[in-house]
Amino acid sequence: MGAKLIGLLAALVITPAVAAPQADGQPGPSSGLPVPRFVSIKSERVNVRSGPNRENQVDWVYTRVGLPVEIIGEYDNWRHIRDWEGSEGWVLHSLLSGKRTALVAAVAKKVDDVVAIRSSADPKSAVTARLQSGVLATVKRCDGQWCRISGQGFDGWIEEERLWGVYPGEKVE
Repeated sequence: MGAKLIGLLAALVITPAVAAPQADGQPGPSSGLPVPRFVSIKSERVNVRSGPNRENQVDWVYTRVGLPVEIIGEYDNWRHIRDWEGSEGWVLHSLLSGKRTALVAAVAKKVDDVVAIRSSADPKSAVTARLQSGVLATVKRCDGQWCRISGQGFDGWIEEERLWGVYPGEKVE
């Protein structure tokens, strides 16, 4: 059986995250959870503001549920986030979910780059799908080198370094 090719309509170039491992995060002053940490967008419309209150201007709006973002700071009910493009802003904590998602990341910013999804956490295992950069996936688990992900039309294993939304060496249960 041949591998499926899963892609996006818009060409996105996502490069792997280079950030401190989550295990090194200090507890946030509001949530007590590690900062930094990855979460996902929970609502169909999330205003990203220039500061941590409703009086600050809306810099942009996320309109795709499930997009991963990194919490890099906290203030009261607000979370300072960074996205895959490096853009930063503030959102209400209630608009974020602890559900782990990730974006497939290209290597060397090649838009036509595809990533093999495998049947097991082994580079020699069968390829079950090929994903283009920017495909959104749910992170099921990671062992520090490989992650099991799923999404529309695919389920399998990918090298952790090919995802934006998981820290290098991170283990997800």
